[in-house]
Amino acid sequence: MSNLERIEADLARARDAIRKAVQAKNHSKGNDDEGFIPTGSIYRNAHSFHQSHVEMEKRLKVWIYREGEPPLVHDGPLNNIYGIEGQFIDEMESGKSRFMARHPDEANLFLIPISVVNIVNTLYNPLVTYSRDQLQRVVLDYIGIISERYPYWNRSQGADHFLVSCHDWAPDISEANPKLYDKFIRVLCNANTSEGFKPQRDVSIPEINIPYGKLGPTPQRASPDKRSILAFFAGGAHGNIRHILLEHWKDKDNEVQVHEYLDKKKNYFKLMGKSKFCLCPSGYEVASPRVVTAISVGCVPVLISDYYALPFSDVLDWTKFSVYIPSEKIPEIKTILKGISPKRYLKLQKRVTEVHRHFMIHRPAQPYDMIHMLLHSVWLRRLDVLLPS
Repeated sequence: MSNLERIEADLARARDAIRKAVQAKNHSKGNDDEGFIPTGSIYRNAHSFHQSHVEMEKRLKVWIYREGEPPLVHDGPLNNIYGIEGQFIDEMESGKSRFMARHPDEANLFLIPISVVNIVNTLYNPLVTYSRDQLQRVVLDYIGIISERYPYWNRSQGADHFLVSCHDWAPDISEANPKLYDKFIRVLCNANTSEGFKPQRDVSIPEINIPYGKLGPTPQRASPDKRSILAFFAGGAHGNIRHILLEHWKDKDNEVQVHEYLDKKKNYFKLMGKSKFCLCPSGYEVASPRVVTAISVGCVPVLISDYYALPFSDVLDWTKFSVYIPSEKIPEIKTILKGISPKRYLKLQKRVTEVHRHFMIHRPAQPYDMIHMLLHSVWLRRLDVLLPS
């Protein structure tokens, strides 16, 4: 068998194991078993997810192209709202990841280790144009080099290749040559289906604010009876949805506390921790780091967005631990939230604490954490692809 035939045969065994687990409704042991097995309603199909994760732990091998030099390649931000981009690249290139392939012939996925954030910070400094031309040329040139040197891109037309970025401009890399990127997996925070994001091919990842010296928001575990605020939001009028939210609710209600600028004497995270529901409206782009922050402090996220493909929704059922309010119903926020019974709220809040593990970053990465969830989402796209021998 050729290398590709062996890889495809191995992936076929993974698909078969997942199908059998779903049919038998059982959980098999795997390398990832460390006392946690996904169960419960927060998952679309817990058996499928668990077996798929087990198979990923056994079989996934990612080749990271070595071409290029920092800061544009093999580097990325480790902190603030774009930090997941650098954390992922750093994790995969640390030498500690079990998923790192030793040779490209054994890989079933290929990472293009470009940092869109670093490209923008380097090539657009000072910022004199918003044209995406320089960004697009860097990515096109890189793909041109690897497709000339190696057979892997050409044999799959990019269907087993992926790039990870949280920058707002990342989706625009495809516009320079849509045909070239037709099968390429884009792993994005800015997962806007009205702007070309395709959930069947692309991967949505959470936007997370990573403070310096930490790996995410500090968890809080206030019990439901200690949460005296019905709903909370504080933030600038970035984008149309926030503008509407502030217009209707800014400093107008004691139960739905909406502020544009929070008093310096007040603690943003403590207020979220005292709230039953945390309003997470889209800003200039669809994703918001407030979603992960809300989950971290045990506050039920209220997603106020249009055209947002939610992170990890292949396996997570967001209706079980969040509330969705379309932008046209912003004036009805209080009515909608008041209409949620105490019993349903307690279920939502309990599930928020259960799903939290999937929105945490660890270094090195751990089974079922955010980095593994990101990889699992890409792994699922690879399972959907059959490459001809």
